[in-house]
Amino acid sequence: MSHSEPATPRRQVPRFRRQLLIVAAVLTALIALAAPASGGATDARSTPAAAKPTIVLVHGAWADGSGWNEVVARLQRAGYPVRVPPNPLRGPGSDSATIASFLSTIPGPIVLVGHSYGGAVITNAATGDPDVKALVYIDAFAPDQGETLLQLIAADSGSALNTDPTTVFDFVPYPGAPAGDADLYLKQQVFLDSFATGIPTPKAMVLYATQRPLTASAGAEPSGVPAWKSIPSWYLVGTGDQIITATSQRFMAQRAAATIVEVKAGHLSMISDPAAVTKLITQAADATT
Repeated sequence: MSHSEPATPRRQVPRFRRQLLIVAAVLTALIALAAPASGGATDARSTPAAAKPTIVLVHGAWADGSGWNEVVARLQRAGYPVRVPPNPLRGPGSDSATIASFLSTIPGPIVLVGHSYGGAVITNAATGDPDVKALVYIDAFAPDQGETLLQLIAADSGSALNTDPTTVFDFVPYPGAPAGDADLYLKQQVFLDSFATGIPTPKAMVLYATQRPLTASAGAEPSGVPAWKSIPSWYLVGTGDQIITATSQRFMAQRAAATIVEVKAGHLSMISDPAAVTKLITQAADATT
């Protein structure tokens, strides 16, 4: 009696193949669901951060980076990478070198923004940097080559700083200061009445308490070759500014051939009207793409 070979389970192979096909179909469907739809409108917040320039915000004297908080939040919601490096407030030359070194670590295009004294810093820090595509001045100094802050203040007859310095500042010695130099803090009443106009008093008092000083010598240091001669600029004028008056701001903005926007605000417009400040920065950013 002959022994036949056991029958081959022919139906198991097709069944296994069907299982593979089902798994492949499920994976394909999941990938399709995860992929973004093409051709439709895209919300700004869904745009990859790498597609937008980095916004670098530079604070001025008698302030710190926290003054930009509301602007930072709005820019981040719109998908912009944002950085707020500390400004040492030692003088335009050394401060701009510090900011320029920071900028060198950022890949891709940059929109550089300065408030108040920070405007003098960005004017020097961006010179010769091909990655800085736009400058934005917020109630800021925009000096020309050779100009000093003291000269600009002396020409601004309405500025609260254009008066006897002993009535405006508290002079505080600092270690290693050159002869005659000191840290300058705004006196409380000057801070509340002229610097922080439009800010509720409780908040203004916190800002006064946390202010960072500028050296007296910084005001006499000549500015270098201005970046606004080669980089497009935008300028927000605070019409109620008592530190750098609107007249002085318009003069510097027009000289720089800046795109000018005016808002009804005091010197701290990025705090009192962060929406207007953010809008101007994004306009500058849009112009770089």
